[in-house]
Amino acid sequence: MIIRRLILSFLTGVYLSGVQAGSPPDLPDMGDPTGTLMTPRQEGELGAAFFRNLHGQLKIDPDAEVLDYIQSLGQTLTASSDAPNQTFHFFVVDDTAINAFAGPGGYIGVNSGLILTSESESELASVLGHEIAHVTQRHIYQAIQAAGRLSLPAAAAMLAGVLLGAKSGNGQMSQAAIVAAQAAATQFQINFTRDNEAEADRVGMQILSKAGFDPRAMPGFFERMQQSTRFAGRNIPEFLLTHPVTVSRISDTRGRAEQFAYRQYPDSMAFAIVRAKLRVATAANPQESLNHFKALQGQGDKTRRDVNRYGLALALMAGSRLDQARPLLQQLVREHPEQAQFVRAEARVEVEDKNYPVATRLFERALARFPDNRAMTLDYVRVLLTTAKPEQARTLLNGYIRYQGASPEVYELLGEVYSRLGQEAESHRYLGEAYYAAGQTRAAILHYRLARKAAGDNYYLNAVIDERLRQFLAEEAERRQR
Repeated sequence: MIIRRLILSFLTGVYLSGVQAGSPPDLPDMGDPTGTLMTPRQEGELGAAFFRNLHGQLKIDPDAEVLDYIQSLGQTLTASSDAPNQTFHFFVVDDTAINAFAGPGGYIGVNSGLILTSESESELASVLGHEIAHVTQRHIYQAIQAAGRLSLPAAAAMLAGVLLGAKSGNGQMSQAAIVAAQAAATQFQINFTRDNEAEADRVGMQILSKAGFDPRAMPGFFERMQQSTRFAGRNIPEFLLTHPVTVSRISDTRGRAEQFAYRQYPDSMAFAIVRAKLRVATAANPQESLNHFKALQGQGDKTRRDVNRYGLALALMAGSRLDQARPLLQQLVREHPEQAQFVRAEARVEVEDKNYPVATRLFERALARFPDNRAMTLDYVRVLLTTAKPEQARTLLNGYIRYQGASPEVYELLGEVYSRLGQEAESHRYLGEAYYAAGQTRAAILHYRLARKAAGDNYYLNAVIDERLRQFLAEEAERRQR
């Protein structure tokens, strides 16, 4: 979906505020009535600000293994789109509701509930392909272009704020978010056209086929979602609230899918592994996931049986039954030494058991084999901090950021590293960045002010701090005015 209420409420609110109150002269153009195109840089900045605001309203899954999987799947699909060079950012929302959404700047979120509900990797890919098509076909851009003038922080806050209301189904919450973001805004209940959805289905199916996934998965998934409403009562899947599925839509997608030659489309092992991880992570308690994977033992082909053993080991770890999880993981690593997820889990058992010398050896051996593995790198950094080796942790994180970029979690680790090194100004600066990346500008300002006090007469550091502090204060001042 394009978060229909979100974008169009955003458009209407911006337009009305521009008519009624005018726009301050120092605000950047985010699109104008003459049809001037939003530059890629502006669109990227809006997307990044939108993503920061989402952190304050949704729980973004920080697990690097889950993130790597969804990004890998997303990039495989975008490489087969008609905009293979466009930048996309895929992420997982820790939410059991069945949904996915696309935002500005190519930010595409997938709920963990959707991954768990998908019966095949092609079903998951079909939803991602649909969202990618909304981006590549410029449906979001076309909406934003009509918005007139609005500052980037205000636009991003409004987009994220209305998302929270649309997600909850609470119209009053959506209205409150808009009022908070733009005092003169009025919410209109307008949806994107059926043509937008039909085009996204058509283009998404082409992407799906070119990327090597089953085109029949799209109508199959739609059909299952529609059938689920027969017994849902008022608990209609969130996916259907934002992606209305009709008989004609299912028929159209099935007709197009039948034009592709039939063949088998096996799921990747990574898909099964991520679903096992999410099954444990989203369970109400460890016993629930333990019962689930115990019931599956011995079922399916060897790959499925091995993944079920992995899920069982994770469930045992979640229940602090480390002595039972350890031999399962050791056996999996012997049988699948190339499977980084199994190797990481084996090391994490030792971390949970506070057996840090063994954990250190396992991580060092694993990173020699998988040097670019983000999840294991961050795990090893935590072990280094726990074992009082902050200098090694800093070296590792600096290399990580150079190639992988930063996130709230990475900034927070850097803040801890510099605190352990006795560099309080740098510690507060990175903690400020962690809060800013998570959409908490006021907390970021607090830490940057503490960094300013601790910086002393370091001219370069003071210049960096002052520049960021000015930016944060300007954004916070605008938020208060709204």
